[in-house]
Amino acid sequence: MPDLGPQFSVKIATNEAELRAAQALRYQVFVRELGGRGAMVDHEAGLERDQFDSFCDHMLLRDENTGDVVGAYRLLRDDQAATAGQFYSEDEYDLSLLKSSDRRLLELGRSCVRADYRGGTAMYHLWAGLADYVQDHGIDILFGVASFHGTDTAKLAQPLSMLHHNHLAPADLRVKARGPQYQNMDLLPIETLDRRRAMLQTPALIKAYLRLGGFVGEGAWIDHDFNTTDVCLLMDTNRMNQRQRRIYTGGRNR
Repeated sequence: MPDLGPQFSVKIATNEAELRAAQALRYQVFVRELGGRGAMVDHEAGLERDQFDSFCDHMLLRDENTGDVVGAYRLLRDDQAATAGQFYSEDEYDLSLLKSSDRRLLELGRSCVRADYRGGTAMYHLWAGLADYVQDHGIDILFGVASFHGTDTAKLAQPLSMLHHNHLAPADLRVKARGPQYQNMDLLPIETLDRRRAMLQTPALIKAYLRLGGFVGEGAWIDHDFNTTDVCLLMDTNRMNQRQRRIYTGGRNR
């Protein structure tokens, strides 16, 4: 019989075993692949976790042919963040503009897909599941930090400058990186940008947000624990045009 490839399903974790499956995938990606670390990382059990996990919803992408969890997203709504005491990314960005907007907020984090499933349709299925979640909870603004690997911003001057010049958030969404880890992204004048080179250096997740009409906040944030340079991505569902909305919802009428 022909190989039909992976058969994906998406769900929210409902028990400890499913949460641990997400944390194990995160360990594989963020710790083993990218060299991340953190106070609550469990190297013995192979779990990447932190103090926010118990407050969040965890979206799982499963390959039903194998039963493996091959993708994950961590979702923190504004009501959950109020219980947790803050959003995860508030340590990196001043979110006052968003929190005072009276709009429903959803923070996206810990997005990962297993290496052998990248480049296919796995991320599309996660986005489709996310679109359903946004609809179900009446979310207006999605945001979260996404990362470039490494902390040498001189090597990232092209993509960071491209984001600053071409995709900076409008004033009402323009959150700003905090503290001494703040990194100005206006590193090169716009006339010296090599867009092809910049896009080649930009991670797929960030490019996916940009295709959907996403913006970036002001400044990057250097995360030495995870060995990354973070940018804050934001998406306002009211600002999405019809083409972007069709991509986001998989062509479904919503």
